[in-house]
Amino acid sequence: MPVTHRPSTTPAPRVGVVCITWNRREEALAATARLLALPDRPPVVVVDNGSDDGTVSALRAAHGDDPRLTVVALDHNAGAVARTRGVERLTTPYVAFCDDDTWWEPGSLACAADVLDSHPGVAVVNARIVVEPAGTEDPVVAELRESPVAGAPGLPGPALGSFLAGASVVRRDAYLAAGGFSERLWLGGEEELLAADLAAAGWELCFVEDLVVHHRASTARDPHTRRRVGLRNTLWFTWLRRPLPAVARRTVALARTVPRDRVTAGAVLDAVRGLPWVVRERRVLPPSVEARFEALEVSQAGSRARRYVS
Repeated sequence: MPVTHRPSTTPAPRVGVVCITWNRREEALAATARLLALPDRPPVVVVDNGSDDGTVSALRAAHGDDPRLTVVALDHNAGAVARTRGVERLTTPYVAFCDDDTWWEPGSLACAADVLDSHPGVAVVNARIVVEPAGTEDPVVAELRESPVAGAPGLPGPALGSFLAGASVVRRDAYLAAGGFSERLWLGGEEELLAADLAAAGWELCFVEDLVVHHRASTARDPHTRRRVGLRNTLWFTWLRRPLPAVARRTVALARTVPRDRVTAGAVLDAVRGLPWVVRERRVLPPSVEARFEALEVSQAGSRARRYVS
């Protein structure tokens, strides 16, 4: 008797999740458990950036029998490029990014998918960030909510110049077509370059109030390295994509406001060492996209969330 194959009544997931981690075994375990417990039942890819604390074996021991989980073990710390390795493993049309010290509120992934389904010109939606354990909004949320960037009419929220990767959902095809995060920028302020290139390709980026990510900042971090890399990457982005008047204006503004210490000196030295690469890769943004970053300069100057201190 022939077997009748009935179509599955379970809809294919629209959003997969990529979580990156490095030497934070307990936090990676907790983050993965939260992701697998989401009602959306998303496929989850955890990309380990070459940890030496047993993170990979612990994840596989704890969750290895869950077919939704893929653990990717890199042999070195690839920084933000690890997210791209995760995106490549997924087939869902949308991908939510998550760090090992953040987690998505139940219902947010489905909401993000609905928003992206309804707005095919949007490549990235950025969530509202709640800081734990206090349960208060991250200071950057006010800046996202009050973004001065002018976007296309009918967007699902304020248009953005950039986004925060650990609190965003991206359109997979747009992300890959733009090349993902730059290997050269590693990790720290890496979003700005990708955001600019997405906008130059005609995509919109938005803040969506109804999406919520919780963030409990890990204590396992090196604040000086984060500041050094973040400042270097800000300079590189400015020199790579902004027109010369903006390059001069933004560079001088940073020089006046960042701390005058060894960390800053190291960041500037790193940036200057990369000048041959910057010259080769420099590609000035179209005027419409440059206008986004020019509009952000005032808010960046007084930002509580973008201070280069450690």
